[in-house]
Amino acid sequence: MSIGLGVVLFVIGAILAFALHVEVDWISLPLVGYILMAAGVVVFILGLAFLMRRRKTISTSHTSVDPRSGEAIRRDETSAPDDGV
Repeated sequence: MSIGLGVVLFVIGAILAFALHVEVDWISLPLVGYILMAAGVVVFILGLAFLMRRRKTISTSHTSVDPRSGEAIRRDETSAPDDGV
């Protein structure tokens, strides 16, 4: 969701900064556009960072002894956390 929000903020900011040529006395629309574009980039980068952080794998190792032979048995499991994707 945050990646999409970053793109939307950037697009709205670009429209205000470059495509809209309306003079308003009480606000500078190009400045608001540049601020929205900067906020969109920040939100996009934070969204990517949180997405990469969520995709870590979990590795588990179990060691047990076989009761019949007395040998050590090692079992390794690797899984990714379920993030609903």
